[in-house]
Amino acid sequence: MNKVQKTTLTLSQLQQLAHTTSRIGKFDICHFDELVSTQIYLLEMLKENKFQTPIAVITNEQSSGLGSRDNSWSGGEGNFFASIAVDLDMLPQDLPLGSASIYFSFIMKQTLEALGENIWLKWPNDFYLNDEKVGGTITRKVNNTLVCGIGINLKNSQNGYRALQCDISPEILLKNYLFALEKFPKWKQVFSEYEIEFRLSRKFSVHIENYKKSLADATLCEDGSLIIEGKRVFSLR
Repeated sequence: MNKVQKTTLTLSQLQQLAHTTSRIGKFDICHFDELVSTQIYLLEMLKENKFQTPIAVITNEQSSGLGSRDNSWSGGEGNFFASIAVDLDMLPQDLPLGSASIYFSFIMKQTLEALGENIWLKWPNDFYLNDEKVGGTITRKVNNTLVCGIGINLKNSQNGYRALQCDISPEILLKNYLFALEKFPKWKQVFSEYEIEFRLSRKFSVHIENYKKSLADATLCEDGSLIIEGKRVFSLR
């Protein structure tokens, strides 16, 4: 007996799954009241061939989101929980796949900056306000698709980190981010700006293979990787 191949959901079928649906530029958006994790949900739907890229998932409440080093990123009350999926073919040809986290994260940093928030990106995927973390991204590759999950404490301190305490709504932030992202600026353009900002990371450390390594003497390479203690490290995670 032949297996029945699952097909991509139509917009009307998406509306039955999500609380609300909309479209911004090339992106379909599914908005939920609550999910365990936007990234887990999006990954599962992509693996079952139910979602067509590019697509974004956003939720008001997240109970067990994926964070770096197997940590969770959860909460609600006006904070930002979203995941975005794009085909590799949509990305700029000069983007080193190992630095996708920097690429997606820095465009979000620029989006928040344009909305009046003075944040910066600590290598490779953490958003900081001064010396305190307020959010981060985690990027995963599934076949020919990149999925980027983003969590940011917009209003309230959660997950052990402070908040921006701003009045930006998650919906407006996602809208502005997708408009910026779908332009898919070249990696060279993004890196030229991030290279200047990298100096702010030097007084911090990063976890490499479960070891904490200082960034004080790290060398930032043109492909977004670092050389730390003679070892090259990429940012995809």
